[in-house]
Amino acid sequence: MQVLPDRVQSSSDVFQKNHAQMRMSLDELAEVRAATLHGGGEKSVARLRARGKMLARERIEWLLDEDSAFLELMPFAAWGTEFTVGASVVTGIGVIEDVEIMLIAHDPTVRGGTLNPFSFKKIFRAMEIAKENRLPVVTLVESGGADLPTQAEVAIPGGRMFRDLTDHSSAGLPTIALVFGNATAGGAYMPGMSDYVVMVRERAKVFLGGPPLVKMATGEASDDESLGGAEMHARTSGLADYLAEDELDAIRIGREIVRRLNWRRLGSGPSEPPDEPLFPAEQLLGIPSSDPKVPFDPRDVLARIVDGSRFDEFKPLYGTSLVTGWASVHGYPVGVLANARGVLFNEEAEKAAQFIQLANQIDTPLLFLQNTTGYMVGETYERAGIIKDGAKMINAVTNSRVPHLTVNIGVSYGAGNYGMAGRAFGPRFLFSWANSKTAVMGPQQLAGVMSIVAKESAADRGLPFDEAADAVMRERVQSQIEREQTALAISSRVYDDGVIDPRDTRSVLGICLSVIHNAEVRGQRGYGVFRM
Repeated sequence: MQVLPDRVQSSSDVFQKNHAQMRMSLDELAEVRAATLHGGGEKSVARLRARGKMLARERIEWLLDEDSAFLELMPFAAWGTEFTVGASVVTGIGVIEDVEIMLIAHDPTVRGGTLNPFSFKKIFRAMEIAKENRLPVVTLVESGGADLPTQAEVAIPGGRMFRDLTDHSSAGLPTIALVFGNATAGGAYMPGMSDYVVMVRERAKVFLGGPPLVKMATGEASDDESLGGAEMHARTSGLADYLAEDELDAIRIGREIVRRLNWRRLGSGPSEPPDEPLFPAEQLLGIPSSDPKVPFDPRDVLARIVDGSRFDEFKPLYGTSLVTGWASVHGYPVGVLANARGVLFNEEAEKAAQFIQLANQIDTPLLFLQNTTGYMVGETYERAGIIKDGAKMINAVTNSRVPHLTVNIGVSYGAGNYGMAGRAFGPRFLFSWANSKTAVMGPQQLAGVMSIVAKESAADRGLPFDEAADAVMRERVQSQIEREQTALAISSRVYDDGVIDPRDTRSVLGICLSVIHNAEVRGQRGYGVFRM
């Protein structure tokens, strides 16, 4: 297999400019990341510690196998909103007793672990990942249920959380709840719907309605412990399967439960030599263009991600704006589709559709590296059938059954986002580099289109066109799109699974490829109608 060459000139002005811009994006990311680690703030953290409790991520760290990795997912949910960044819940994939597990941990430092609209988005996505990739789920429970001020937005869709838990169990995927504190109202159903329940003595309190609500509703006077304490549930109600003495004991029991699951992976293991790339990952900071209009060669990215920098390119002389070919990451074979010059033409769309079908024939996962402004427009291309050819590519992506991994390494605009396995097309995992942008189109183009439409509308109606107002509108729209297209803004809405440092891409992909092989990897053997 061909070894990709080293064409990166680290001393060039272009590289240094790109590197500086990426560092700025990563510094901003680090600031937001630090905020997620502080949860509800210093006072809330201090209050939790005064009660002898651990933070959510500390519980996860004790639960995982020593020195194993934890891939946190969607850590920037709710950034830039009225809610605390992270959305009061920690989600991610880790290894317990050599079993890959989806972990969902409530953060009690944020409004008592109550769940807001972004919390539910995050949990729903975590459960979707767990089901698609056949992962057991461990929930670390300490939640007051729904965030009451936002009940109008969470009460109805929130029920999906309970449906997902029982649906997971019915699919033969174990669900385990470790209850560390209050689990009130909707929070009570998280252990109630789980296969295994561990409660901490004198700490766990699980009830549909706490003493004040019971008093108001029935006139009955009761205390937390007799109404929903761990001991009562272990001895009387039967809700608790195990009674833990403290948090560490609950974690010990949780690990024992996982050890006894007799869990087996259905997919294959690595089959290629997992050699490190020949070139340093540090150079990935200077390869992506600081100017979205300037393309860069994705082969330079692949040379720093794939095993041994080996890449067997498919159709290298045809449809050259899209690079396709075969490689492996941490020993797992992948087919790669990577945008080379932004625009997708007819040839690129046909090439992609064929390559996706080939990957499905040989049951090989696909890695999409997005850096596209979309499909080409214009009379020449419309006459040549760009809509038909683009539809072939989108059809192939839609009906493909091998797992898709998507990384936005530049820009992802318009229908190019769809053809390159954007969120709407259900990739198993989707990550964004810190510099990336996603929108209908670039800010200047979008504002310009709106201006042209307004000008033509005024002309059609015989009205004068206000150039000054148009300039103000264009500036306002450009500023809006600039804010909304950033990686952090996209991740805040839970439209990706996280924003990552480019240098971590190989490790993240390696974890994801291992995860997807918990289930059988089998491609589609037939497709829908292709408009030829």
